Amino acid sequence: MRVSSTLAQCATIVGAVGLQIPLFWKPSQAPLDHPNGTKPLINSTELQDLISGDRLYARAKKLFEIAKLGEDEYNHPTRVIGSAGHLGTLSYIYEQILQLGDYYQLSNQSFPAVSGNIFQYRLVIGNDVPKSAYPMSLTPPTRDKEPVYGNLALVKNQGCQSTDFPPEVAGNIAFIERGLCPFGTKSENAGRAGAIAAIVYDNQNGSSPFGGTLGTPSPYHVATFSLSKDEATPYLKKLAKNKPVDAIAFIDSEVKTILTINIIAQTTSGSASNIVMLGAHSDSVASGPGINDDGTGTLSLLEVATQLTKFSLHNAVRFAWWAGEEEGLLGSDYYVATLPRAENEKIRMFMDYDMMGSPNFAYQVYNATNARNPVGSQELRDLYVGWYEGQGLNYTFIPFDGRSDYDGFIRNGIPGGGIATGAEGVKSKVEKEMFGGREGEWYDPCYHQLCDDVGNVNVSAWVVNTKLIAHSVATYAESLEGFPKRRVDEVRMEGGYEEETKFHGAKMFW
Repeated sequence: MRVSSTLAQCATIVGAVGLQIPLFWKPSQAPLDHPNGTKPLINSTELQDLISGDRLYARAKKLFEIAKLGEDEYNHPTRVIGSAGHLGTLSYIYEQILQLGDYYQLSNQSFPAVSGNIFQYRLVIGNDVPKSAYPMSLTPPTRDKEPVYGNLALVKNQGCQSTDFPPEVAGNIAFIERGLCPFGTKSENAGRAGAIAAIVYDNQNGSSPFGGTLGTPSPYHVATFSLSKDEATPYLKKLAKNKPVDAIAFIDSEVKTILTINIIAQTTSGSASNIVMLGAHSDSVASGPGINDDGTGTLSLLEVATQLTKFSLHNAVRFAWWAGEEEGLLGSDYYVATLPRAENEKIRMFMDYDMMGSPNFAYQVYNATNARNPVGSQELRDLYVGWYEGQGLNYTFIPFDGRSDYDGFIRNGIPGGGIATGAEGVKSKVEKEMFGGREGEWYDPCYHQLCDDVGNVNVSAWVVNTKLIAHSVATYAESLEGFPKRRVDEVRMEGGYEEETKFHGAKMFW
């Protein structure tokens, strides 16, 4: 399938600010009526029984065909925001919900999103090419997209204040310790001090690269690398002895602002004052088609939304497909930030479903507790635990640390939680005994890579977790009895979520 031939035949939907979504698919759909010809009250067991691995897998194959629309621009399948593959994804989601008739009220939310691409890079320090050196996400290029030359200039106090930068930073490469403040602040201060580039070295032992982002662009940001502590240490020792260390930095990148879309679908039945909300992100990284990340979550929501139409509800259910998650949770952040307070208070919880079918999976539950998060988060966590235990399945807790779209909800007082099956983390010996699979390998060996295609999905795990998604929706759509009422004015404890969270999506921001 090619973009040019497909676009010539498609209709368009015009978004709130003029963004067009091409409609690519006219798929056949199974009848949506309940077998008895009526719509009984939502029942968890009945809804779970409607989840089919065949239907999920068919959707995954269709999504991969959509990702191929990105080939003309990126030379490989991708659904990154701004690509034809992502526009096709939005079209597919939108049309699938449209086919469900008046069961849902469907809306687009257009918003400006910052998108970044890194095409080439190189860092040479002295005679070394550090293996852990990697450009920060949303870094600008080096001047004229050419190599720049200078000495390392050591910055005091982790570079969080302009006064931390000595005069010798000007015309040289700022060498900054990680910690205390966002990477974007460090890069901006370096640029204001006249640095031609910056390197943020880790303050935690290790030789592995760490993924960081500069976040919101600033005209003062400079080309910025991250570097492991192990590789930074020899240069720090030389600088401590006032020995010069020269370096060459090169980044060819672009940072641009585009328009993209969140898609929101809410049931027209059920109490609109008690909204059960769940979401997944519709985009992939630029480097691959993202069929597991987060095609699985996207398609799980579509399938649950489809089967839900066979039931009546006590509480309204709101599905969301976020754009720009891979650029730093842009869509979900925008959505929550623009919610009027009265609308915020109607959302009883937000459930995040990102990566439901990792090939070397573990059944992971976010360890969201009421001590660190809005009250209700722990009750949601316990719902997942209870379901896994009821199915005789093992599970494990993972940090609730800002890596997915729940982050904005938690920061705005809305209880949250979710499940996952693992990304670049390494499966332990204990987890191999619990879940099978391969010890010492990533949960998803194709995480953020070209090979994240249809063959990268464990369908059995995906079906299990889609049934759990169905259970979470059915439970709360039927009744919120026992679930804590919203405490919008709650003051969180010191040392809680906001103070400890270092991630904003897949990238660290400080």
